[in-house]
Amino acid sequence: MNKSQLTNLLSLALLAVGVAIENDIVLMVGLFALSGALTNWLAVHMLFEKVPGLVGSGVIPARFEEFKNAIQNLMMEQFFNQENIDRFVANSTEKSHFNLQPVIEKVDLSPAYDRLVEVIMNSSFGSMLGMFGGAGALEPLKEPFIENMQASLIEMTQQDSFHQLLQDEIDQPDVMADIRSQVEQIVEARLEELTPQLVKQMVQQMISEHLGWLVVWGGVFGGLIGLISALVIPLV
Repeated sequence: MNKSQLTNLLSLALLAVGVAIENDIVLMVGLFALSGALTNWLAVHMLFEKVPGLVGSGVIPARFEEFKNAIQNLMMEQFFNQENIDRFVANSTEKSHFNLQPVIEKVDLSPAYDRLVEVIMNSSFGSMLGMFGGAGALEPLKEPFIENMQASLIEMTQQDSFHQLLQDEIDQPDVMADIRSQVEQIVEARLEELTPQLVKQMVQQMISEHLGWLVVWGGVFGGLIGLISALVIPLV
């Protein structure tokens, strides 16, 4: 049982006690407390659920597209704006120098070897190799070639001059704009997966606990108003 339900039950119980013992003060306190609690509970309920006949109810699911667009604008303008992307890329470059070794080690360089063999076989040496088994004669060179190619690429990408060239290219306006465009496409694609029901659940999880206090305080202030009314009316 949440705080909203507990407040409504306590208010109803107080009202019932007032009726049972025929005490106007308790009756008024219970009546006003129940009125305040129920009114605020209905207001909270109307945020998330469509109530027939009540204009404006179910506002969060009804404004689903606006909510989704607001999330996208918030993420792109506050988190993935051009300034933040520039700062992130600059920091990444300074700290990691784009360590490409793991990538190079996973790249299949066999096509490079195959291309080399093709060039050799199409050259004047092709006919000579044909006398010694053709392209198959070069097969023992494949693994050493790939290993040396990987080592050369890793060494090249670890040089400061390479990182400077890479950074210069990344700093180009069109490159940075393309990065932001790709990020925006990813964000938009993820937001497209949202449904009105999912958005409603997200918002409920975020604010329902806090909105429950509206019901509690509605009951408290309603009860106080009822108490004041019960004390003042006999004096009038």
